[in-house]
Order: sequence, then C-alpha cells, then structure tokens
Amino acid sequence: MLDLTASMQAKLDQRATLLCHCWRLARRDGSILGFTDHDRDLVFNGVTFRANTGLSASEAEASLGLAATTTEAAGALSAESLSEGDLLNGVYDSACVEIWLVDWANVADRILLDVASLGEVRRGEKAFSAELRSSAHFFDQPRGRTFQRGCDADLGDARCKIDPAAFSTSGAAVAFGGGVLTLDLASALPTHFLTGGTVRFQQGPNAGATFVVKSHRQDVGVRAAIEFWTSPSGAIALGDVVILTAGCDKSPSTCRDKFGNIVNFRGFPHMPGNDRVIAYPGAQQQQAMDGGSLFR
Repeated sequence: MLDLTASMQAKLDQRATLLCHCWRLARRDGSILGFTDHDRDLVFNGVTFRANTGLSASEAEASLGLAATTTEAAGALSAESLSEGDLLNGVYDSACVEIWLVDWANVADRILLDVASLGEVRRGEKAFSAELRSSAHFFDQPRGRTFQRGCDADLGDARCKIDPAAFSTSGAAVAFGGGVLTLDLASALPTHFLTGGTVRFQQGPNAGATFVVKSHRQDVGVRAAIEFWTSPSGAIALGDVVILTAGCDKSPSTCRDKFGNIVNFRGFPHMPGNDRVIAYPGAQQQQAMDGGSLFR
C-alpha cells in the first residue's frame, strides 16, 4: 500500500492534476540515468530526470501474491539517453528501475510507484520498448544445488575456485565480418579452447562489453577466428584489444584435462540416466543388473 502525504492525496483527488512519470535507472556499472515524460527536466534525489527522451509508460496492473508482474516503457533511441549500441551490448541488462509519480510543479510531492528490473528490450529503427519486471520475478530463479551429470558451478566462482585470469589471454583485432572476428592472440591456443568462453573489449565503441564465444578456430601460429553468439553493435577497428577467457562445457573430462580442477567438480558424472532407470534384466546384456556398482 502506498504511503501518501496529505498534500499528494489532495492532488490525486483533484479532477485536474500536474502529475508526470519519472524513471530512475541504475545500471550494474554504477551509472545513474533519469528520464521523465514531462516537457522539461526535473531534479530530485540528486538525479536530473531528462525530458524530450520520448519515454512513456504503459498501463500497469498490480495483484496480491508473489506472481511476477510486468509493465513496459517505450522511448526514443538517442546518443544523449539510451543508444542502440549500449542496448545491444547488454549495458542495461538487469538494470534497476524506480518508477515515480511526481508533481512537476512541486517535486517534493511524489510517490514511488514501483521498483523493477529491466528485462527484454525490443528495438525498432529509431525507438525501443523495454519490459519492466517486478521484484517477484527473482522468486522464479532456481535456488540450491542441481543434481545432474554436468557441473552446476560457474567457471571462476567460489565453488569452482579456478582463477579465470590464469586461463585468459589478450588479442588484437585483425578483421571482422560475417559475425567472425579474426585476431592475433598473445599466444597460440588449441582449437575450441575459447569455445563457450568470453571476449571483453578493452577499447573502441564496444569498450567494456562482454560477448560469449560460439566457436573458436586456431589458424596458423597465433592467428585465430572467433564467432560470437551475438555480434557487437559497435564497429571493430584494426588493432582493437580484447581479453579472451577460456570456456568450460562443465564436463568432468574438461574439468580434469583442461583446468586440472577435478577435485572441485560439482557434478555427478556417475549418476544413472533415464536409460538405466527404465532398463530391465536380460540374458543378452553385457552388464549385469544385480544392484551392484555400475563402475566396477
């Protein structure tokens, strides 16, 4: 339930109001941006909420319970506010958004309507629309261990204990086309060593953006070809420096042979699969089904 001041309640009760919406957007890198659907800038809580961004809100619904709800905000793409390149490069992924209802004549009278996170963003030629997910969507995310054959830890996290920097290298861009980045690495690597890993740009229009490697092919010497799942939005210039980190397919053989970290493997490789569960004893079976170990 919203806690309204007497002044704000009186303004809401009027037939004509001086109210507008403001959005405070906090990115994961710490940058704070403000937007408003009013026709001039507004300032409160140390944030300037920019007008003329073309940002507008859709109808919002609220209900009791823990079901996740969504609203939508739409606006224009511009270099001064939200650029297409930043949206494509994931700069705004999971950003925290505060939605305010503000009296533009007296910004001290305002209501915090909701706190949401930025979800799916759809881009048009000159505009975008962003899904705003309520905090309840965090309850939809898996929690706890997952019992499966593959490892359920992420490379470099506290459970994996690998230092990703020890399996990283740098490279300089040579060419980019057709979604494939050709570069010279600091040292030659086996083909597929970087598959499933990441590429982080250190300079240029994509500086700070990280992309997942779809495939890695090592050519002659230190020359390598990297294909992305999602191509960078900004231009890649000759000599642009990137940091590349190895990928992990979460199998026990990769953990043992590639990273030497089998002692910290967090999967269950000897877990019987569905084929073993539904199998039945037979005279032609090579392996006895007598309840004993499957790996003796």
